[in-house]
Amino acid sequence: MSETNTVVVTESGPARKRVTITVPAATVDSYLDGAFAEVTASASLPGFRPGRVPRSMIEKRFGKAILEEARSKLVEKAFGEAAEQHSLKPLTQPELAEGTAMPEITRGNSFEFAVELEVVPEFTLPAWEGLAVRKPVIEVTDEHINAELERTSYRLGTPSRITGPFERLDRMVGHATVTVQGSTEPILDADGVLTVVPAEQDGSAGPMLGLMIEGLDATLLGKSVGDSVTIETTGPEAHEREDIRGKKLSITYVIADAERITPATNDEMATKFGAGTVELLREQVKLALEQRRDGEQAAAMREQVVGLLTDAVDFAVPERLSAAQAQRDLARREYDMLHRGMEAAQVERELAAARAETVSASQRRLKTFFILSRLADELGVDVTESELNGRIASIARQRNTRPDKLRGELQKSGAIMELVTSIREAKTADRVVAKATVTDVDAVEWNKSIEERTATKRVAKSSGKAAK
Repeated sequence: MSETNTVVVTESGPARKRVTITVPAATVDSYLDGAFAEVTASASLPGFRPGRVPRSMIEKRFGKAILEEARSKLVEKAFGEAAEQHSLKPLTQPELAEGTAMPEITRGNSFEFAVELEVVPEFTLPAWEGLAVRKPVIEVTDEHINAELERTSYRLGTPSRITGPFERLDRMVGHATVTVQGSTEPILDADGVLTVVPAEQDGSAGPMLGLMIEGLDATLLGKSVGDSVTIETTGPEAHEREDIRGKKLSITYVIADAERITPATNDEMATKFGAGTVELLREQVKLALEQRRDGEQAAAMREQVVGLLTDAVDFAVPERLSAAQAQRDLARREYDMLHRGMEAAQVERELAAARAETVSASQRRLKTFFILSRLADELGVDVTESELNGRIASIARQRNTRPDKLRGELQKSGAIMELVTSIREAKTADRVVAKATVTDVDAVEWNKSIEERTATKRVAKSSGKAAK
């Protein structure tokens, strides 16, 4: 091309750019000539041999489609060149800038369009060596073993159909209809929706449809098959579905069927796991808990260094996660929890709680993602095929499925890249931990500090709601 495009990049918000591109008339004409020539060479109309159809007839028959195709290619190429020229790292697909429209493309005239997009922010990595980290130390006791056996007894227990009244831990399926306040059309109308009456130790809240529902126990306790319950809630501000963010939702749930689990006995579990005796079963459980503890210790130290790094650098991030970004974030968290040995029911509960986090919490996680990604690049952290296969096998065990089937599902959905990212982030954080100053801390003291931090978050969240 004899002339170059004119590109103007301006700030339009936190980590958001407005890109205005002007393509000169000569470039526009070149694209149009090429587009028409391509169609003319292959077009076949009655009375004309292929490649011999007059240009005027081509324009009359195919002109509109040719112009749209030429414009699409021109926009794609022009934006790609602009992104490379100005070192833009897009987080989202470019969208037409607010208040603008995509103009028509015409011969002899320049072509100008404006788009906006979220980009990877620019920042300087903070110092990461020598961070102070606490390592929670705990010995696995009979109390821990008994609690784990109780949880496992329900997982391996015998279900029996019931009609009610429902008690804690009863499971049910039903038909759910979800509407947004101000609309009569449901945004969800689905059968086979599963929910569970929360256990007493879980408090009053429980997950339904991926949302954490406060007071779910009071809503379901004492109900029976055939009953209909209505739940009023608010869509989380950081939910992956943008159409429900901050919206008042009404869920109508008609209970179709239910079951109650009779816990397996210790002898039955010993047989199931091939332990032979209850004593050997307890030894197996203890070993599994020690392995899980080691994994939780590593996760706790990773969380600390990641938090310290995130606090140490300040840069703007997109005001709100896009639907795709929120979905990717949840996928990474799910894979990490499954790899650490969490049961599916607990993972579902944690994900529902994650969806209920504030926008600021979501922005913080996005900020952490950028920091770890940059640090991984600088440290040359990669994920090997064997590491990926090992993680897939670990998650498959938790999901009770075959590794090859899970891998196929991940590849089909495109989620396998989120799994790779999860592994890469953990490896990067481990590099930081390896250079940290580690101090052992008793588990009681550690848990107390976690409870205090959680309480502080709840107060902050409550205060934020009251201010709105």
